[in-house]
Amino acid sequence: MRGWKKLRVIAMAAAASLLLSSCGAIVSKDDDYEGTINFSLALGPDSHHHEGGKAFAEKLSELTDGRIGVKFYYNNALGGEREVVEGMSINSIQMGMASTGPMGGFVRSFMLFDMPYLFEDLDHVYGVLDGEIGQELADEFLETTNVRILSWTENGFRYETNSKRPIETPEDLQGIKHRTQESTAQIQTWSALGTDAIPMAWPEVYTALQQGVIDSQENPIATIADVRFFEVQDYVAMTQHVYSPAPMMISEKYFQSFSEADQQAILEAGEYATDIQREASAIQEDEALQLMLDEGMEKTEIDRDAFVDATRPVLDAWQDEIPRDLIGRVLEEAPSTRSEEADG
Repeated sequence: MRGWKKLRVIAMAAAASLLLSSCGAIVSKDDDYEGTINFSLALGPDSHHHEGGKAFAEKLSELTDGRIGVKFYYNNALGGEREVVEGMSINSIQMGMASTGPMGGFVRSFMLFDMPYLFEDLDHVYGVLDGEIGQELADEFLETTNVRILSWTENGFRYETNSKRPIETPEDLQGIKHRTQESTAQIQTWSALGTDAIPMAWPEVYTALQQGVIDSQENPIATIADVRFFEVQDYVAMTQHVYSPAPMMISEKYFQSFSEADQQAILEAGEYATDIQREASAIQEDEALQLMLDEGMEKTEIDRDAFVDATRPVLDAWQDEIPRDLIGRVLEEAPSTRSEEADG
């Protein structure tokens, strides 16, 4: 780990230690242990993240006869997503749900989730994450960071919004000032689509859209509605260009401090929460999109093939940068690819 990151982790750990010292970051291995797990959420109460967390908490309580509860800290109260992952890595934060955005900085393989048009639909996504590749990614993340992924919960597919014009083809994006995260792959993607790609920190985005510093942004539908971007954006394009997981995670050191029976209960509760959170995500996406339309936004469908062709050079450029031919292996699991192989 680089020196600056060590200092950052040490400072973050010191800040978190006061909060968690009274909560007991390490528990007894006794089967009769009673206590509460602290769980960090990036979003607020009743979000699809929280629905997954509640399902985990309810199942864990059931499996442990009410001995182990969960306390939620909403809206990044324990730190931003990167800080939460770092905190779990050193056991100053016990559990959390965070997007995979910062995870590529810890494990190169997680840059997979910055790749454009890698996934065709949710069946494709879940087939990958619930199969061999998902387990491989979870194992690598555990080995590298000491953080265990309990469940491949989600943020969802991401979509473009802007205040300039309806978007149907890449040509419609020419010259639009588009905000990206501070990600090389994202900058390359939106440059390939013809925008003026501008990296910008998340807290600055709403004001920048409001003031016309930027014209466009992209996020999952539920996030777009939650932040009320419909107040400063007129158009939403159903680009579905990137899928964003939000895995449920636990500090491995903390996990190993439980008895074997309680470890199994935690694993089972995480698995149980997966489908419930994904269903909540789908429901909330539909509701959020309707809210955006009711608030006056115009929805457009895109020429997907044109977007795929325009961004293919980004996939090609990252083919050798992401380990173990993960890009190729994910593409091979696409429904269209399997259909072509069957026909052949």
